[in-house]
Amino acid sequence: MDGIIALYKEPGMTSHDCVFKLRKILKTKKVGHTGTLDPAVAGVLPICIGRATKLAEYLTDEGKEYVAEITLGTSTETEDQTGEVVAEKAISAQIEEAELEAVLQRLTGDITQTPPMYSAVKVNGRKLYEYARAGETVERPKRIVTINELKRLDSGALTQDNPSFKLRIRCGKGTYIRTLAVMIGEALGYPAHMSALERTKSGFFSVENCATLSDIEEKVLANKFDFLHPLELGVSNMPQIALSSELYERVLNGAVLDQTELFSGDVDAKPDIAALLFHEKLTAIYRPHPNKPGKWKPEKVIELRET
Repeated sequence: MDGIIALYKEPGMTSHDCVFKLRKILKTKKVGHTGTLDPAVAGVLPICIGRATKLAEYLTDEGKEYVAEITLGTSTETEDQTGEVVAEKAISAQIEEAELEAVLQRLTGDITQTPPMYSAVKVNGRKLYEYARAGETVERPKRIVTINELKRLDSGALTQDNPSFKLRIRCGKGTYIRTLAVMIGEALGYPAHMSALERTKSGFFSVENCATLSDIEEKVLANKFDFLHPLELGVSNMPQIALSSELYERVLNGAVLDQTELFSGDVDAKPDIAALLFHEKLTAIYRPHPNKPGKWKPEKVIELRET
């Protein structure tokens, strides 16, 4: 069983919980997710099955979309609705739509974030949340993330009685939405936290083409597997090369290839990665060789036959 599942993760479950349950439902150990979603967060979680687990890192690199609710006036230790309140400030004067929009514009593009203490980012071999739970502090590495779009989904001024607003966020990998909520609050002069979040898109998948765990379990019992998307979808953004029978055999053996065997024309205009297919089925992923100019080497070989 090989393929990609667009799972709708329901709140209250960890990403690992989803993997564990799918291993039982599908009766296979080769199951892996493509980036965690916090337990309180619902939404799209692509899951790789069988040989598709070799593609997880490429799916993780694809952009994501969220719908978040952000609440001004209080901040929490976890930066979301699950943590203890650590700061409060009343909204003394209403915040007009234009003021919020100006902040959203400033935070669109490449921005620098500091990961929250309650996160799985590792520092000196330990996850940040392990330091936090032990009451320890540690210097956190800053990272540059890309915010492609911040669009408010509701309207009206923000006040003490109406301190929350909804955003659609389109962003690159590694973005912490709860940290973004805090940054928006800081720019407006108030503590803030992320009070709700749903991931509505992840890479090639959106909420509309997702299945829940119960959906999948029902389909498996009925011997229907239409929830499995082909491996090729996971590399559809890569340049693709159709292999001859001779090259296919060499690629399966992990051969280093001359770029003239893969490409024709201007060798200076070649991509930095390519998906190699045989009879429209994904066989391998190749990159330029780091030490041999004009040569390409396998990054991943994906078997199509029993060995």
